[in-house]
Amino acid sequence: MIPSDNHGGRNEVSADLERTWILDARRGDEVAFARLVEAYQVPVYNLAYRMLGNPTEAEDAAQETFLRAYTRLSTYDPDRKFSSWILSIASHYCVDRLRRRRGNTLSMEEIQSGRWIPDEETPRPEERTMEQERAQRVQLLLDELPPHYRQAIVLRYWHDCSYEEIAEITQSSLSAVKSRLHRARQMMASQMADGSAGVDVETDDRRKETENELSQSF
Repeated sequence: MIPSDNHGGRNEVSADLERTWILDARRGDEVAFARLVEAYQVPVYNLAYRMLGNPTEAEDAAQETFLRAYTRLSTYDPDRKFSSWILSIASHYCVDRLRRRRGNTLSMEEIQSGRWIPDEETPRPEERTMEQERAQRVQLLLDELPPHYRQAIVLRYWHDCSYEEIAEITQSSLSAVKSRLHRARQMMASQMADGSAGVDVETDDRRKETENELSQSF
């Protein structure tokens, strides 16, 4: 599966239809649950891919997420957004998986080209190369972040989650979320300014400028 850059990649489903699927799935309707999987498989995979940096691990994480969701449907609170609930399961699983990695180091192998490019467009070769290089640079920046910082950045900039939604998904306070995002952006800006992620920045004086650009560029 190729990650989508379209606001998490979720298939658009009406709230009423989604609510019906959830109620039916909680009663044991496997077809209804399959519909939920179909609606959320792309955003769940995208989140896992951005956090884990590896397609195979992302596939495994997505499968594990839906398995856990299926076995925990009885605990789902209907007053809570289903998207927040399913992404919470996925992000916590990915954080746990990252913690189990030795040295918390991610591989860049198997990064697929063109994942930032909308399917409906056919870019020129030089544009595709630039997009691929940009995607690789951003993934390298993500790879350097601690798990909880990476979790917050992915939810904020790839899934368009509000601070409140991130707090709910990560089971953290609002102040903790804001602090993690602020610190993560600082770290990424510093890496860009240092050129440690393959990004050329002429002077260290651009650190603050780069940080401001990062907050608006994803």
